[in-house]
This record gives sequence, structure tokens and C-alpha cells, in this order.
Amino acid sequence: MHQLEGRIAVVSGAASGIGRALATRFATEGMRVVLADIEAGALDEAAGEASERGAEVLAVPTDVASRRSVDALAAATIDRFGVPHVVCNNAGVSGTFGPLWETTDNDWDWVLGVNLKGVVHGIQAFVPAMIEAGHEGHVVNTSSVLGLSTGAGSIYAVTKHAVTRLTEGLWHDLRSAGSSISASVLCPGLIATRIVTAGRNRPDHLRNELNEAEVSEIDQRMRAAEQFFLESGMPPAEVAAMVVEAIGEDRFYILTHPEMILDQVRTRMEAILEGAPPPPEDPGDTLLSRALRERG
Repeated sequence: MHQLEGRIAVVSGAASGIGRALATRFATEGMRVVLADIEAGALDEAAGEASERGAEVLAVPTDVASRRSVDALAAATIDRFGVPHVVCNNAGVSGTFGPLWETTDNDWDWVLGVNLKGVVHGIQAFVPAMIEAGHEGHVVNTSSVLGLSTGAGSIYAVTKHAVTRLTEGLWHDLRSAGSSISASVLCPGLIATRIVTAGRNRPDHLRNELNEAEVSEIDQRMRAAEQFFLESGMPPAEVAAMVVEAIGEDRFYILTHPEMILDQVRTRMEAILEGAPPPPEDPGDTLLSRALRERG
């Protein structure tokens, strides 16, 4: 897709971080933009920022973990603007890091619900209408460098591997259907966002039972990690520029930090071919690895 002006974009997770930058960039490109997020106050602020670029915007509070909520987002989009041309399934949460045996069912339900089912819901709600409309279009699903590499266990990394494979499957399915819709998977590295404190939006029924001291300790670690991300990460606007470029070039894998991840991908693939154990993380001590350790 080389022409974005006058077309319609939908972005989930649009209230902050990469999603907000995408919405703002699409508005700057002259698109009509639908912003979706569970954080209503921040969503209104992001919509205002996009509107200041002269774009027509629609803000729709949305819980991507709920198919009904995403269906309502699709209905609102089509009712206001029509069938979208670009859909960015971007909403995500960091979850918990540490040994997998220490995670809870609540942890899994929360992170899987947002990071994986949120993408599935976005595909189910929008792609059939996009195909039926017959116009060109593009779906961008946000994964992570952790969706390409190996390393310590984390629910987040599990979901991001799933999103990468899901998007590869989507690309093939669209080709088999003879559709003019294409797809890309965005694999960000360390970005200046607030994803590590995404627990602020965790549903009450999926919270773990913790005592006051445990809550305080986790909160301190998350805030320290957030500060690290904000100080050391790539500005989200740069990521948005990469996404617009990739849509124009119909590039599938969008890597914000190729120098961080490509050697790890190569090493992992070699281990698979050799039947060897999964290799350790890059001994070069990437910023992302350091950030995760900072989280405890």
C-alpha cells in the first residue's frame, strides 16, 4: 500500500506507546483513524493528539481480550468510516517474568487474553470485511524480538512467539484466498513505552492474591524497569515510521533492532537443525535482557 491518505486505519493499544505513535503517524499521513484501548482517559488524550494532525478520529474503549468488545469496535469503525484499510493489532501487556512454575492461571489468562487472543479477535472481526470489500489493505500484528528468540521462560515470550507464527499463517491464508490484503509482524526491541507497568489495567478478577509487602515490592521493580525503558528505549515515533515504510514496501518482518536479534535468531535456528539444547541469550547482554533482569 503506497497510498494512505484518505484511507482508514484501526489501532488497538492506541492510548500509549507504539499504538499512540501509530495513530498519530497515520493521522499525519492523512488517514481517518480509529483508536482503541482499555484505558479510557489516556485513549481520549491520544485521540486528541491525532485530531490535532487534522485527521478525522474515533476513540472506542475496547478490551481486546473480549471478542464481543472487538466486534463492537469493528461495528463502530464501519458505521463511522467504512471498512478499514489498515488494522494494527497492537495491544499488549508484559505480564510476569520468572520461572514458569511460579506463574498462576490468572497470569496466563491475562497475558494470553490480551497478547494472543486480542490479535485473533482483531483478525476475526476485521479481515472478513476487508476481504469482501475487495480493496487493498494491510494487517500489522505486534509481536516482539522475544517472539523470535529463545531464553528464560516468560508468558510474554510464549504469546509473542504465537503471534509471530499466527501472522505467518495469516499471510499464507490471505495469499491462498487470492486476497489483496497483506500482513506484517512487528517485532520491537527495547522501546520507550510503559508496557512493563501494564498491570495498571489488569482486570480485578485476574489479579493474584498478594499481601501488601509483595504488592509494594512488585510496584517498585516495575516502576524502576519502566524508567529504564523510557530512558533507554527507541522513541515510539521511530517505530511508527518503520511500520508505515513496511506497509508501503509490503515487508513482512519489521525489526526495530536487527542488530539485537538477528544473531540470536541464527543461533537458535542452528541449534534446531542440530537438535541441540536451546542456546543461551546473546552474551553481548542486550538492552532488552538487561531490562528484564532489572524487573526482577
